[in-house]
Amino acid sequence: MILTDSLLLDYKRCQRRAFLNLYGNSDERSSERDFLLKLRQESQKHITSVLTEFYPDHHQPQSPRKDWEKRVAETKILMEQGVDCIYDGFLAHALREPSQEREGLILLGHPHLLVKQSGNSVWGNWFYTPVSIQLGRRPKPEYKILAALYAQLLAVWQERFPPYAEIILRRQNRYRVDLVEWLPRLHSTITECLQTLVQRQEPEVFISRQRCNLCHWYDHCYAIAQSQSHLSLVPGVTPSRYESLQEIGVVTVNSLAEACPVTMSEMFGNAIATQLQTQAIAIMENRAIAKVNPPKKSLPNANFEIYFDIEAEPERNLDYLLGVILINRKTNEETFYGFIAEEPEEEGKIWQEFLTLMQTYPAAPIFHFAEYEVETIKRLAQLYNTPRKERDQLLNRCFDLHHYVVNSVTFPVENYSLKTLANWLGFQWRDSNASGDQSVWWYDQWLETRDRNFLDLVLRYNEDDCRATWILKDWLVNFFENNTV
Repeated sequence: MILTDSLLLDYKRCQRRAFLNLYGNSDERSSERDFLLKLRQESQKHITSVLTEFYPDHHQPQSPRKDWEKRVAETKILMEQGVDCIYDGFLAHALREPSQEREGLILLGHPHLLVKQSGNSVWGNWFYTPVSIQLGRRPKPEYKILAALYAQLLAVWQERFPPYAEIILRRQNRYRVDLVEWLPRLHSTITECLQTLVQRQEPEVFISRQRCNLCHWYDHCYAIAQSQSHLSLVPGVTPSRYESLQEIGVVTVNSLAEACPVTMSEMFGNAIATQLQTQAIAIMENRAIAKVNPPKKSLPNANFEIYFDIEAEPERNLDYLLGVILINRKTNEETFYGFIAEEPEEEGKIWQEFLTLMQTYPAAPIFHFAEYEVETIKRLAQLYNTPRKERDQLLNRCFDLHHYVVNSVTFPVENYSLKTLANWLGFQWRDSNASGDQSVWWYDQWLETRDRNFLDLVLRYNEDDCRATWILKDWLVNFFENNTV
């Protein structure tokens, strides 16, 4: 068996994903999302940037990556020659030789860089340290595990441990991994991973919206979770809470709804126990349930109302679309305004266009979903020198519907995203694959191809987001009026 660094990375992120990548039916994999391809492209650009700026004279093995044995041999030759930097080299080590009784095990890693340092090793008066180039903004545990793996493999080859392993993050930020801390964690992870993979112990499904969102096994795992009424589909059931619920025999949504409230309160405290059980009841009965203490500040009704949603590109630190639906309650007319930056440099321009519209309707409340819109108003106001008084007037008109939802109503849903809530209310986006991630990809395609169809897709998705916010607000007002506790 070959345990690669990519397989170990999958295991660290999701044990089930690693198992399915090795043993799963490929027909059950979904096609990769456009946003994941975009991330891969950005990652390669980041790697290229690091190579160009810091290691322009690097050497690289020439054999195809799939022919890993030849690539390992070429990497070793380059290290024996003492070249200053090796890009995309392969390191391998047989932990045990194959025999008739048990399969052999090979650890295989391909660090982005191996950088020459002064000091004694089997090669002579030099040795190598591993460098990983990652797209993240912080050194995540899985990055450190891989860095420790590369250091371990290097130690076998050069007969000395590198003093550290390095990670280069976004904006060329460098981080040194403490190998004293992370080598034991590496060994534990390898042991656990092998136990799962060698013995073919298929890990249980556990759906986590943020973690699972881009996985090509998501649809497969989600179908299993739905068929089992799995507790991970209940908002608020974290992995640790799930383990606790299993201990008292609560393993499905139905059993959670019917669990003993006293036992639940003893385990989680009254507030969390009530939250989890009410959520399960709402799902079982497919109805929204009012909470006991809704926000004191009610949602206003006005002649003119504004529904606001933003599309942003975090990598560029850019808000490229400020979308607004303006509702005239007297005439029941609606108008969509999509202030879109056709060039990234036009962010300031669309901000001013947005401000002009807001000044035209100074009494109109501004409804949005979650905190991003408020934080963006603050950011753009500071960046483009908007007077503090004007900024504060805008902020005072803002009403976060997500805040109202989570503090007022338990919905029969699996998560509290705008799309999930609006879908339950009967609203559907015109493009079924539309999402914030997809919008970013569409915008990037516009910048690359100048095909206006991509801009149209971005605008249509944003308009649907604004309309979903409007529908949710009207539903909440009606719900509060009919469900006062």
